[in-house]
Amino acid sequence: MTAASLSLPASALPSATKTTNKWLVAVAVASGALLEVIDTSIVNVALTDIQASVGATLSQVSWVVSSYAVANVIILPMSAWLGQRFGKKRYFVFSLIGFTLASMLCGMAQSLPMLVFARVLQGLMGGGLLAKAQAFLYETFPREEHAMAQGFFGAVVIAGPVLGPTLGGYITTHIDWRWIFFVNLPVGIAAVLLCLHALPNDEPEPAQAKVDWIAIGLLALGLGSLQTLLEEGNSEGWLDSTLIQGLLVASIVGVLLFVYRELNAEHPIVDLRVLRHRSLWAGSLLSIVIGIALYGALFAVPIFATSILHFTAQQTGLLLLPSALASAFTMQLASRLVRRFDPRRVLVAGALILVVSLAWLGNLSIDTGESDLFWPLFVRAIGTVLMFLPLSFSTIGPIPKADVAKATGFFNLTRQLGGSMGVAMLSTILDRRMVFHRSVLSSHVAADDPHVIERVNQLTQMYASHGASQSDAHAQALTTLTGMVQQQASVLSFNDTFHIVALLVFAFLPLVFLLGKPPTNTSVSDAH
Repeated sequence: MTAASLSLPASALPSATKTTNKWLVAVAVASGALLEVIDTSIVNVALTDIQASVGATLSQVSWVVSSYAVANVIILPMSAWLGQRFGKKRYFVFSLIGFTLASMLCGMAQSLPMLVFARVLQGLMGGGLLAKAQAFLYETFPREEHAMAQGFFGAVVIAGPVLGPTLGGYITTHIDWRWIFFVNLPVGIAAVLLCLHALPNDEPEPAQAKVDWIAIGLLALGLGSLQTLLEEGNSEGWLDSTLIQGLLVASIVGVLLFVYRELNAEHPIVDLRVLRHRSLWAGSLLSIVIGIALYGALFAVPIFATSILHFTAQQTGLLLLPSALASAFTMQLASRLVRRFDPRRVLVAGALILVVSLAWLGNLSIDTGESDLFWPLFVRAIGTVLMFLPLSFSTIGPIPKADVAKATGFFNLTRQLGGSMGVAMLSTILDRRMVFHRSVLSSHVAADDPHVIERVNQLTQMYASHGASQSDAHAQALTTLTGMVQQQASVLSFNDTFHIVALLVFAFLPLVFLLGKPPTNTSVSDAH
């Protein structure tokens, strides 16, 4: 240890040099982050049951998902400032307690407004868990162990959104939808107790600057409007809707005024100057693409399983389970690879694997079964992990310790926005390509086509043999033929979405050259 590091006060030394058990810290913060990432997707498979329980329409019940995402995305960029103002440990534990209590309120909700309100509280509390958990790891572990720590943390972040539908489907099918929220109670209580014991105590609070409520309001207006636009745009018809037009104007005005105010503030709520680090802004753009690929695929595959394969919620969850296990296993392999090789090379390898898996998924047909989806989903999980960990390592690793908390909040925000963009983009593509393919296929199903006439006659005879009159049998045959065209158009539109995401990942690969190479060995004084 250098003389410079010996002269530092104990409070100034990195956390890894204290008596803090770094792996206990990792388990503590990862358990909190796991609650947050699972709840981003666990509700999706239970929406039909929730809709029947609270007496809402399908468009109304979608706010159970949207409200959480909107609240979550508002808090993410503020997480560094909140941790600095109230103390990192204090803020993290407060968020855990609040998230656990909000989960209980969600399970107890008897009406849609109450459930949406509770989900907003969940999102506000959950927004502080993911970014602060990652910041704790970077600050607790020495630089040479960052890859190992991030491998552990990444397994939680990647597997969580996949485990959510599996767990949610099982609970909804065999117990009750309310228990997808109540299950958070024992985990949340255990996580709070663990964090109180494991996390290092906060430093004495410095003199606090006055809270810039105008900046907070502009941030909520800008990001809240943007997230709501992405969540509701497709169902509202995008710019054909006055609501979406208003949200677009509000998001642009809010974000621009917020950026202007923060760049001129002495004590900003969100320190945008952290974007001076090239690795952060380049990595954040790639993070958006990963968010699209990760959450977009998790959006498209369950819809295909339920609409084409007619899977139940539990069967859909089990379909995704092997890829979640593959993610957890590959994360440990990825943490070793980034310590042995340049993380940017591992990232490129992961991106190419992901592109291959998405192209593989783009070969669906009406005869596709569960076994046909296993390997492409398995390979997709491996490719996503081999992109996620090296990207996180290459983006945050080169950043000075003093800016890590600010950088992780911004970095996690981009992945969250990428996920919302992915769902919005793919849902729109699905709808529009389905109309296109249905039009093309219908043009080939001419009434005077001999093959069509033969098929209609076969179907008519089949229904007539089951007791239908000739006219009814003919009507049922035409309805069946229309359904077959619709199903084929649907399958082709799913193929288009996977191909487009594959092209998107490939197109953004050149950004890898702008990422930094994290230092592999750093002294205590350098790390500080």
